[in-house]
Amino acid sequence: MNDYLNTVETKKITKRFGDFTAVDNVDFYIQKGEIFGLLGPNGAGKTTLMRMLCGIMLPSGGTAKVLGWDVRENPEKIKRNIGYISQRFSLYNDLTSYENISFYSEIYDVPNGKRKSRIEELIQITGLAGLEDIQAKQLSGAWRQRLALACAITHRPPMLFLDEATAGVDPISRREFWDLIYEMAGEGVSVLATTHYMDEAEYCNKVGMILDGKIISIASPDTFKESLEGFLVVVDCDDPIRAEEVLDGLDGVLDASIHGILLHVMLKSENMVCNVKRALIEEGILIENIELIQPSLEDVFINIVEAQRKIEKENFADGVEL
Repeated sequence: MNDYLNTVETKKITKRFGDFTAVDNVDFYIQKGEIFGLLGPNGAGKTTLMRMLCGIMLPSGGTAKVLGWDVRENPEKIKRNIGYISQRFSLYNDLTSYENISFYSEIYDVPNGKRKSRIEELIQITGLAGLEDIQAKQLSGAWRQRLALACAITHRPPMLFLDEATAGVDPISRREFWDLIYEMAGEGVSVLATTHYMDEAEYCNKVGMILDGKIISIASPDTFKESLEGFLVVVDCDDPIRAEEVLDGLDGVLDASIHGILLHVMLKSENMVCNVKRALIEEGILIENIELIQPSLEDVFINIVEAQRKIEKENFADGVEL
């Protein structure tokens, strides 16, 4: 294995498809045992970036190293020394759980003398005991996810890539899956996970928020939440759309946005809550509940994205090329 300081390092890595730039001058690094999350909407460039790092796709510009190997010069070495799980789960449906793990152990050259014990170990680690003889196609999404993890780590990779690996899996199973990932990180395995689930990003040591192919900010989840200026109020009312329009023009309101059936309002001061109530009542809006809450990573992400969009609009209006 190569000597390396960080398991992943990128410098201005870029991917273009014709005139379209899917990944735009991205810089970040992942330390040993660190869980790094790429958080962004569909189409933000998460999967394209991951494919370049996995040696599947060559970058158009910039450089990247994984486990000390350059993605351009040694893609095959990278592929053989990482674990990878996508939302589609690369399983063979007609093979049993045991047969799938056995097949991947051969692919990853697990020594014959250690193969059986490693398979049995993985079955215990992932909780697949009792399901060894069940075909993959007969397993639920949550169990297929666990089987995919077992297959991906048969060779004990020091780096694991999770590309929307929990998409379509129920919240409880997602949490149990992340418990397994935490255990691996505790043993020194580095993890890069792409997700659009805000709650999942909370499991990461660091989060890179990606938008339009650019990482617009990197920090720990707690640092992101602490950086949000103002006081967050959640409003439960009978007409959140109208309430948003009313509060957008109210003095002291930094931002107002709809989250499901609730309205999240960012205020300059917590004393502004009374003004919010008064403004809504005067417009005939019925308030069921209003209270101060701690901001979530979703609130931060929306705030950062809106600020980025505002900058882009201002630059466009001024004729500045981004």
